[in-house]
Amino acid sequence: MAKIVIDANVVISAAFGGKPLEAVARAMRDHEIYLSPSIERELKETISGLSKRLSADQISYIREKIEQLLSLATRIFVPTHVVLSRDAKDDHYLSLCKKAKADFLITGDKDLLDIPKETLEKNGIVCLIISPHQFLEHSL
Repeated sequence: MAKIVIDANVVISAAFGGKPLEAVARAMRDHEIYLSPSIERELKETISGLSKRLSADQISYIREKIEQLLSLATRIFVPTHVVLSRDAKDDHYLSLCKKAKADFLITGDKDLLDIPKETLEKNGIVCLIISPHQFLEHSL
C-alpha cells in the first residue's frame, strides 16, 4: 500500500470524470491518502469558489468525493515548510510529502511536475511527482 498525497485540483477535476476520477478512485480504494490542515482548507475553499460556475449536481458530487477523501485520509500536522516550487502555494504539498514520507504526489501542476527528482531527494522528499495518467499507468 503506497502513501499518497493528491493535489486539490486533481480532486476537483475528478468531478468531471476521466483520468483524474480514475486516479482518485484508485488511490482512495487501494492506498493510504495523506492530508494536512492547509490542503483540507484548500479543498473546502476551492468548492466555495466553484459554486457559481458549476451545476448543483457537480458541486454535490465534488463535496461527496471530498468528504469521502477526508474520511479516509490520514491527517498530519506539518510543522516545517519546504520551499522548492516556483509557485509558493504548492510548497505545502511538498512539505506534507516530506513529513508523511509519501510515495507519490498526484498532480497536474507543471510547477510541481517540473521539480527534478534530485532536488526533491536533496531536500528529503522521496516521492514521485506524477500526473493522474502516470499514476494509473504505474504498477503498484
